[in-house]
Amino acid sequence: MDTLDCRSCGACCVNLPSNRAQGFMYWVEIADGDRILRRPDLVKALVTRDPAGVPHLRVAHDGRCLSLRGAIGAVTCGIYRERPSPCRQVEPGDEKCLRYRAEHIAAGMALTP
Repeated sequence: MDTLDCRSCGACCVNLPSNRAQGFMYWVEIADGDRILRRPDLVKALVTRDPAGVPHLRVAHDGRCLSLRGAIGAVTCGIYRERPSPCRQVEPGDEKCLRYRAEHIAAGMALTP
């Protein structure tokens, strides 16, 4: 298997097609202690709350996290230092990474290693 490089992928930064098909738009839950919540500017721009009031990262109409910069093949995270805990749990090549990649590829997203 090729070495996976997050900067050329971004699959974990796009809501899964299965979530979107079910109308599940509240995707990356932000925990109380996550750094992003200490930045009012980021909260205003990037955080939304579900009907129960739980904070989540806001996503664009196409399911991409609003902090994802660039196009697949050359991506970066605009809030890398303040990213919430779910984003910190995905590592290149781990189970979540491979699951996200596989589902996006099956849906036709062109990913590179």
